[in-house]
Amino acid sequence: MSVMQNIPVNYKNKKLYNTGKTPIRQPIYLTWLIWVLSKFALMGKKYKVEKINMDGLKPPYMILSNHMSFIDFELTATGTYPHRVNNVVNVDGYFRRPWLMEWIGSVCTRKFTTDIQLVKSIRQVLKRGDILCLYPEARYSPCGTTSYLPESLGKIVKMNKAPIVAVVHHGNYLFSPFWNFRKKRKVPFHTTMKQILTTEDIEKMSVNEINAVIQKELQYDEYRYQKENGILIKEPFRAEGLHRILYQCPHCKTESKMDSKDTELFCTACGKRWQMNEDGSLSALNGETEFSHIPDWFEWEREQVRKQVESGEYRYEDEVDVHSLPRCWNFVPLGKAKLTHDPENGFILEGHYNGSDYRIQRTPLEINSLHVEYDYFRIKRADCLDISTEKDSFYCYPSQENVVTKLAFATEEIFQRKQRETRKK
Repeated sequence: MSVMQNIPVNYKNKKLYNTGKTPIRQPIYLTWLIWVLSKFALMGKKYKVEKINMDGLKPPYMILSNHMSFIDFELTATGTYPHRVNNVVNVDGYFRRPWLMEWIGSVCTRKFTTDIQLVKSIRQVLKRGDILCLYPEARYSPCGTTSYLPESLGKIVKMNKAPIVAVVHHGNYLFSPFWNFRKKRKVPFHTTMKQILTTEDIEKMSVNEINAVIQKELQYDEYRYQKENGILIKEPFRAEGLHRILYQCPHCKTESKMDSKDTELFCTACGKRWQMNEDGSLSALNGETEFSHIPDWFEWEREQVRKQVESGEYRYEDEVDVHSLPRCWNFVPLGKAKLTHDPENGFILEGHYNGSDYRIQRTPLEINSLHVEYDYFRIKRADCLDISTEKDSFYCYPSQENVVTKLAFATEEIFQRKQRETRKK
């Protein structure tokens, strides 16, 4: 594996945002205000927050929550009131409002980096006797199913020995799926808050055993949940955007030629079409229905990428439009750059800005998953991926169409493959 020195962007004395700031303790009046605003935002919506095995539990404890839409925060706030909560938030959540995020006690990080300060901040919040809320998938769920959960979770839990509460939201994804979050559906919400590990459990369990419990309790499948609970989504736009996660045609195997409109998903290469039904299932409008369950199609795509990685076929190279976020007040347009991704070198981003070349590399073992955005509204309405270092974030807009989901698959498969190889050595 070729590892060369990273060359940072020449911002000409521009100060980078310090994500390692010690989080403040949330003022109690803000805890009340957040609860009021959350209740207001949920008005007119059908929701339930169910508490399981929570009797007698008081802070400090750690919440591990799945992540589907912004409404996750509001539902969690109704369940944790009147206690203070410090949420771990990615740096783009601080965009144009760092003062506000700091004021409410958010813990800042950059996604999929080795953040030692984050570990220290988590410890400090719990030592103060408050609740630390962490979204371990570190992104909105692309397919309404459990995303990659890092093994480091067990180590953090073991280190802090605070009780663990699993928060699992149902309906949030169906209400606002990541692949078309702008158009909302009429769906009820059901959130469960369940204490899954006590301090005594953590003391006697190994890291692997702790991870096994977390993996089990954070499993979910929104499309199965929809069908089992008889939830019908009748909106005529319900399939629009679905091609962003179902990018490969299972009929002709062509990649990045899928599209969608109204209630239909279709391949522009071979012409095959599928109907997205009101219960969330798929039906082919001509020929065999290869996958009626959307997550099955999604995982089939992952398997195709895994085969390409293992055979040595996988490699990505593209010219991308780059916007960086060194600080929180504005994105810096860095212009065009070259982005490559392969199993040996990981991601390499090479460009030129302010009279100087820059080079950013994230090796396979430095990035266990990938932050992607569909129709990203903060810069321009298109799909992009974020390559972050500990001090900067680079939002890359590919010139190739509909490739970011495959890049996310490849990142995870390459990381896990390298991890297995390292353990064998």
